[in-house]
Amino acid sequence: MAIIRIQSLDEPAVRMFSSLTEAQLRSRVDPGRAVFIAESPKVIRVALDAGYEPQALLCEERHIGGDAADIIARCPDMPVYTGGRELLAQLTGYTLTRGVLCAMRRPKEQPLEALCRNSRRLVVIKGVVDTTNIGAIFRSAAALGIDGVLLTRDSCDPLNRRAVRVSMGSVFLVPWTWIDEPLDKLHDYGFRTVAMALTDRSVPLDDPTLAAEPRLAIVMGTEGDGLPHEVIEGADYVVRIPMFHGVDSLNVAAAAAVAFWQLRVRHFENN
Repeated sequence: MAIIRIQSLDEPAVRMFSSLTEAQLRSRVDPGRAVFIAESPKVIRVALDAGYEPQALLCEERHIGGDAADIIARCPDMPVYTGGRELLAQLTGYTLTRGVLCAMRRPKEQPLEALCRNSRRLVVIKGVVDTTNIGAIFRSAAALGIDGVLLTRDSCDPLNRRAVRVSMGSVFLVPWTWIDEPLDKLHDYGFRTVAMALTDRSVPLDDPTLAAEPRLAIVMGTEGDGLPHEVIEGADYVVRIPMFHGVDSLNVAAAAAVAFWQLRVRHFENN
């Protein structure tokens, strides 16, 4: 175990924690060096359990023998950078989240076919850019039986630091990948698409026909504008959530959770 005390956040070894942007961390020029940052011991443990490879740890001195002790023991070859509480607080302008950050190697993108092959329920995230919503959608997906997440390239990166934190590590539990093909490509893998939108042909979310479908891909749109017209028109189903008191929409993360629960695969409930 190499414990390295730093005196400044400008030191090259800790730039990944202190000054590199999310785009720089993704390192598209050299994907083999791409990393992301996981915050808090709990989230880091979830990532390690899921097989993610740690590169370096940054933590307050008091956590080396405390909250981070088991993480350090699991990763004996990982460099551990440490400094005083006041120094590390400069990372965010307030006390470091749980006192521990871990840089981890970004995994290779999973092929779309491989993710779809063994899935029955997918969510497609179309153009959602809010990190909090991305994290919340992943957390609901993990909890409510979604087998995989597909994201269009204009959506937020699930391994964004805040998205990881909001998801409480659920981004490590649900397989995900980017989708570049038109959504009707999912028909090739046996999926019917469900666009969540308010239109004249929207059917209620609790329509029994939906839950009976063997494979569904639930398409969620942006926080403000919703789904593009062409996505709605190309969907097999257009679905609305029945609501009360004149409310016509929910936040995309809340709507996703409702849809995931209602459209879940129900075979396990009969076991």
